[in-house]
Amino acid sequence: MISSLNPDAQQFVNNLSQINQQMQQAETELSTGLSVNQASDAPDEISAILQARANLSSTQQVNSDLSQTSTEVNTAEQTLESAVQLFDQVQTLGSEGSTGTATAASNAQLAQQVGGVLQEIVGLANTQVGGRYIFSGDLDQQQPYSIDTTQNPPVVSSYQGSASTRVAQSPDGSTFPVALTAQQIFDSGDPTTDVFSAISNLATALDNNDSAGIQTAVQGLANVSSYLNEQLAFYGNTQQQVQQATDYGQTLQTQLQTQVSNLEDADSATAIEQLTQAQTQDEAALQSEALIPRTSLFNFLG
Repeated sequence: MISSLNPDAQQFVNNLSQINQQMQQAETELSTGLSVNQASDAPDEISAILQARANLSSTQQVNSDLSQTSTEVNTAEQTLESAVQLFDQVQTLGSEGSTGTATAASNAQLAQQVGGVLQEIVGLANTQVGGRYIFSGDLDQQQPYSIDTTQNPPVVSSYQGSASTRVAQSPDGSTFPVALTAQQIFDSGDPTTDVFSAISNLATALDNNDSAGIQTAVQGLANVSSYLNEQLAFYGNTQQQVQQATDYGQTLQTQLQTQVSNLEDADSATAIEQLTQAQTQDEAALQSEALIPRTSLFNFLG
């Protein structure tokens, strides 16, 4: 398009347009708080900004997942602490039943108490967090066990969950397992480590006033207790791993937030200065333009 303006007038229009663009850019930065509001503002920096934003978003998601994992792991650890304490009660009750002063009546009462502890431990195995059975493995909507309390001792069902493949991801990209199943913890099937069987066998021997059976059951309790404490230790170690990953993730998130801020946040002081300068230049340009003499054909004919 051919301009009808003379070169001086065209230069004036171009300069005024540039000033207005500078004013608009400064106003936009002040209103949004960002120095880069569209790709054309800083085309060379867009790739770095997008990558920094993606890294920040990913880290925030990992940190959120770790928070949920921490809740589940802490609950599991507290649950197993309770289970260990309950199993200590079983050992105490077994010792009472194995003394020479125990009678059939006293052992029957002990059997009832041992059965009650079994019921409590099954309740712990069915612990939920946020609607998930945390000891059911990958089938976390399925209750691991049911228990028939009409029988003496109570009868525990077979494990209804599945294996656990759950892992937590650290912000550095590494992963680590965070869950055991109730079957691994309480129902191993190995007579030397099976919590449910050990308690049930003791309750049966006590109820039958079977001295030899009581002695055998009591002798096996120490090994089962050690095994149960090992499962508790797993969750203690996992708590430390989750905390370390969380601490690293929070530090990394802060670093990435700073990186994004440095790349795209506006410098308010600079933007205000640029806006003020542009407004001053705009006002001066308009005042100067008003002082330019106007001539027409009539000026030459007069």
